[in-house]
Amino acid sequence: MADVEEKKPLVKDEPVDEIPIPAAATPPRRRAPPVPRWARLLLKFSMLAWAFVALRRSVRGNVDALLEIHGAQWIADAFSDAPEMAWGHPHRPHKVLFGKKAEQKFLTVPNAESAIAASRQYATKPHMAGTPGDFETAKDFLKLLQTELGISAPSDLPIYSAGTPQSRNATLGITKQKAPSAWIDTYYPVMNTPLDHSLQILDDDGNAVWTAALEEVADDTDPEAGKYYNAVTTWHGLSKGGSAKGRLVYANYGRKEDYDELVAKGVDLNGTIVLTRYGGIFRGLKARTLYMVKGAQEHGAVACLIYSDPRDDGTVTTENGYAPYPYGPARNPNSVQRGSTQFLSIYPGDPTTPGYPSYENSTRTNGTNIPSIPSLPLSWANAQVLLEEIKEGGTNRTISLVNNVDDRVIPIWNTMGVIPGHIKDEVVVVGNHRDAWVMGAADPSSGTASLHEVIRGLGELLRDGWTPLRTIVIASWDAEEYGLIGSTEWGEDFADWIDKHVVAYLNLDGSVSGSRYRPLATPSLAHFVRGTAEEIEHPTKPGKTLWDATEDRGVLTGEHIDAEALAVYNASEVDDARTNIGSACSGSGERLHGVASNNIGFQSTLQDPVYHYHSVFDSERWMEMYGDPGFGRHVAVAKHLGLQIVRFADSIVLPINTTHHAYRLEKYLDKVESIASSTNLDVDFSGLRSAIHDLQKASTKLDHEKTKAEKKLRRLLRRLAVRRLFRRNIRRALCRLKKLFGRECAHPGPGGAQLASAPADRAHVHAEKTFECSSMANGKSGLLPFKPRVGRAPAWAKEQHEPAVRKERFPMKRFKKAAKRVRAVNQKLKAFERGFIHEDGIKDREWYRNLDVAPGKWLGYGATTFPALTEAFTIEKNATMAEYEAKRLQKLIEKLAHEIKV
Repeated sequence: MADVEEKKPLVKDEPVDEIPIPAAATPPRRRAPPVPRWARLLLKFSMLAWAFVALRRSVRGNVDALLEIHGAQWIADAFSDAPEMAWGHPHRPHKVLFGKKAEQKFLTVPNAESAIAASRQYATKPHMAGTPGDFETAKDFLKLLQTELGISAPSDLPIYSAGTPQSRNATLGITKQKAPSAWIDTYYPVMNTPLDHSLQILDDDGNAVWTAALEEVADDTDPEAGKYYNAVTTWHGLSKGGSAKGRLVYANYGRKEDYDELVAKGVDLNGTIVLTRYGGIFRGLKARTLYMVKGAQEHGAVACLIYSDPRDDGTVTTENGYAPYPYGPARNPNSVQRGSTQFLSIYPGDPTTPGYPSYENSTRTNGTNIPSIPSLPLSWANAQVLLEEIKEGGTNRTISLVNNVDDRVIPIWNTMGVIPGHIKDEVVVVGNHRDAWVMGAADPSSGTASLHEVIRGLGELLRDGWTPLRTIVIASWDAEEYGLIGSTEWGEDFADWIDKHVVAYLNLDGSVSGSRYRPLATPSLAHFVRGTAEEIEHPTKPGKTLWDATEDRGVLTGEHIDAEALAVYNASEVDDARTNIGSACSGSGERLHGVASNNIGFQSTLQDPVYHYHSVFDSERWMEMYGDPGFGRHVAVAKHLGLQIVRFADSIVLPINTTHHAYRLEKYLDKVESIASSTNLDVDFSGLRSAIHDLQKASTKLDHEKTKAEKKLRRLLRRLAVRRLFRRNIRRALCRLKKLFGRECAHPGPGGAQLASAPADRAHVHAEKTFECSSMANGKSGLLPFKPRVGRAPAWAKEQHEPAVRKERFPMKRFKKAAKRVRAVNQKLKAFERGFIHEDGIKDREWYRNLDVAPGKWLGYGATTFPALTEAFTIEKNATMAEYEAKRLQKLIEKLAHEIKV
């Protein structure tokens, strides 16, 4: 066609046989061979493995931190009987103390400056039980609890009359409380106060040739002693009112052996007035007055006089060159030791309401634990006159004594505080008595000052978000000096509640009166007490521990020391060589119900400045100058007690060592057999010893079980924490991706669960609780251009957007089973001490029902092991009774072995 354009050649006309030579020879381009599929998979697997290891390391590094935050709550939820467990707590702070961190934080709080201020608050004015001063200290302690525990003070003071619905509900409702609380319970025991008294030597015509100046003498060298020297007269609480006349007989310490020696010498005590000296029945412990009076009464005496002898002050005497207080560390010769004459070995508490609480309208009985003869305490200055009167060649004239008292119902005030725990039905009780015979800088205000620091420490933990695993009850007992009245009445008032809920009682009397640390405990707590003491620094010796202070003694030496006083002091040393802890037996209401208990504090030695026990010279000046300069010992006791409280409250398995206690029982039996061998009584102990061996075996198996149970629960706790952290970290990674594509992401809470506390927040969570898969598929959501269909991703994503409180997808059955296993172990540990309770009690003093340990009939606060069996030999001297007591104890131990069997 003409109109068709002719195609032009692509190249110029050239000869076809000529090929142009290229400028450079270039090899042909080859495509790289493809990466094998197995290599790509290996690379992906390696990257995933690396990511997994990095994530696992991150998780492991934070497990302990997460357990500190949620561990106690998780354990508590596991122990709960609720069918489902609610995990995640919207109002929980992000950093909560628990376990070691809580203990370490607590130990930073007690300090000397605060302890001194507390001591001055309580020990610079008289506050004898039942007085206005005592009531003021009860309110002071209430305010302390309210302030430190974060309790809102009501418009009306929470002061309840014992027995009323308010008082009953306050204690019975402890296991249901969700927030700290504090109140004052008022009990109404029968006590007495002094009216007038006198002591004279009469001539043959009945005329007074000498009249004792019975009151203490002090001046302004000690400002409080000078001000209050006659605020509380020198007398004996619960002493018999009346008058008496008679010849004087000296009975040394007034011990049973002292009276037996007088009888053996043919001394007729009928109609006499007995003169004894303090000491001899446990230096540093109480219960001396009552047995001197009891012994005199039982031997026919008409009255008893008790004085403080410098021979019992060890090396710190004027004979060794020490000046008397307030000018030096030796005894002030005008000091007088007050005390109670209640017969604690019969029963403690209100004499007129044995076995039941002293309400305002309670039925009263005639007390059988108070003396029937009058008594008076004397100074060394007065005693010297009487000793001169009866020495060989003395005139030994008639002594006239008057002790008029007013017996009546007197209100007393127990101040109580509660810190609710996660496990509300397991309760640790901490107690210290508050009342003093005068000011009581050592007894009990040193203990009150230390407890003040403990409460400050617990308050600091609460403010940092700490909640104890178990509930803590803090008690400031009243009228202890009269005869353990405040604690006993509370114990009788709430006997069933105590039996059901209390797992331990930690006691603090006076915390400092000398240089030697002397903890006492039931054997089941001995290792716990020692172990915690070994973690506290020594108050005065760098590089040593508080436990090392159990070997401390004063530095005031001298050439002269009374041999008998030294022998008595050495005889009071502890007999448990393995733990170096003596047996605790306070006789308080808690011991009635078989609760593991202890008592701690620094006590006076024979080389310490003389502790003017129950005198006006037990003053703040004496404490700051001689008792504890710098208050390092007060602080050490506070740290030890507080560490015990936190550890006991937060431990998964109760720190009760039943095996050590079971092996101590065999030592107790060895002691009884030794006593029996010195008599002509033939008693077979083989059955009892066999029962003890069975208990030891059962307890050893319980040890293995509690170790396994706790290990299992802790392992599951860590698994739960690891699971939470994996989920939290993965969710954070997805959140970063969401933010990268401009989509908001809710923040996970401290446990990994999404938290929504406010209603608006919860609505927001609900609106976004699922992924928009269709939007993600077409890329319109701003998240990912594909559906996350790998494995559990969709279900996991949904979980992350559920409300804060939700069911945890974790092997709950296993967790619950492990918790119930621990719970069962703890119930057996709690039951151990209760296993020694016999409903029939001890002969002639049935109020005491613990056949393992009880106040000795002649020891008061001092403990007698296997008391009913021991006294069948030492007091009754009756083979039939000894056989009966051995069988009774055997059955009790056999039953206990069966009860703790696993």
